[in-house]
Amino acid sequence: MFETSLAIPFICANGTGIEQGTLLKLSDPFTVSAATAVNDKVGGIAAAEKIANDGLTTIPTYRSGIFRGTADGPITVNDALVFSGNKLFSAAVNAENIAGTAFETAADSDTFVFELRPFAINLA
Repeated sequence: MFETSLAIPFICANGTGIEQGTLLKLSDPFTVSAATAVNDKVGGIAAAEKIANDGLTTIPTYRSGIFRGTADGPITVNDALVFSGNKLFSAAVNAENIAGTAFETAADSDTFVFELRPFAINLA
């Protein structure tokens, strides 16, 4: 909805296809792929489509901004959010892998506005 910073080119696999707007999980080194599970490490949101086997090994990735997401369970305004799969968000239950903050209350499967601002406290 609102771009608050430029997209950053993260590494991705050439053979991977990723749709624009896909939630991306982070791995080492400086690599992203499509988020698939609850509490994936937050890489960001795909700023453009990545076509499989196109010879490219980077994808522009938003690390901040105001976006519209889909709730996977109830979310209350100002809840901290975590990824809950490819295009879903859940309310956070701890301080690990926070994706951002809800700007609206949403019921399960509703769309809502949120701020993408990744934050994680790794206590391990």
